[in-house]
Amino acid sequence: MKIATAAYPPDWLDSWAQYEDKLAHWVSDASKQGAQLLVFPEYGAMELSTLDGAETAGDLERSIHAVSDRMGDAADIHRRLAQEFKTYILGASAPVLDGTGRPVNRAVLYAPDGRYDHQDKQIMTRFERETWDIAPGGPLKLFDTALGKIGVLICYDSEFPLLGRALQQADLILVPSCTEALSGYWRVRIGAMSRALETQCVTVMSSLVGTYDWSEAVDVNTGAGGVFGPPDIGFPPNGVLSEGGLNEAGWTYAEVDLSAIANVRADGHVLNRAHWAEQTPRVDSVTICSL
Repeated sequence: MKIATAAYPPDWLDSWAQYEDKLAHWVSDASKQGAQLLVFPEYGAMELSTLDGAETAGDLERSIHAVSDRMGDAADIHRRLAQEFKTYILGASAPVLDGTGRPVNRAVLYAPDGRYDHQDKQIMTRFERETWDIAPGGPLKLFDTALGKIGVLICYDSEFPLLGRALQQADLILVPSCTEALSGYWRVRIGAMSRALETQCVTVMSSLVGTYDWSEAVDVNTGAGGVFGPPDIGFPPNGVLSEGGLNEAGWTYAEVDLSAIANVRADGHVLNRAHWAEQTPRVDSVTICSL
């Protein structure tokens, strides 16, 4: 299959039609390159706050509510585009108020047949929990699709090995991200590459990019698209299948062969995924030694 992962710049929007046109352009471009799975980044939907004006877009709490209110309409567009271009789309994540209190950080996976389901972020960053007051969402899910089994670890979630292990049946783990500093980008990228190593799967990182004075939420963003696998048989020696230029907006593409994932899990030089359980008795019996 061919995967397209985005380095995505949120725009100031003057109309809903402008948003529709933008999404259609991005999806069309990737589809013309043969992409069957498109991955947009974390908090890319914050651009929808601009439709309510500068005061709303520049106010953190008001922008959360403005974006949440429009996610139903955004879902309609994504469903239509997924069907029209016969592709799977992981839409840009958004803060969503689902009636349970504080908003969750939610990404939605759309299928070519019109079906869709969501994945909520599990573990909040300090900014999300201390400033945004974003809540952890529902459980991890594994999506069984025509492209294989797909999991989603939103940004910071990719930095936690046990979340990746819970998705050990996944062929692909999608990692939509939004990071302010270069160090943040590398934390998520290292996390994504580590999950590919441990689970012997392919991870797909998308990023928000650019600087935007109109937003308190996504004012500064550093990142790039990237697709990673285990550095083993059937994959590049460094594990990097494809990577975009830092802060260069656009799609990054990679060809992924599910048989290569199955082969490395069965007969790789190392078998990290199969040998995972051997850690447990050893970490449970750590001996403290004085020197």
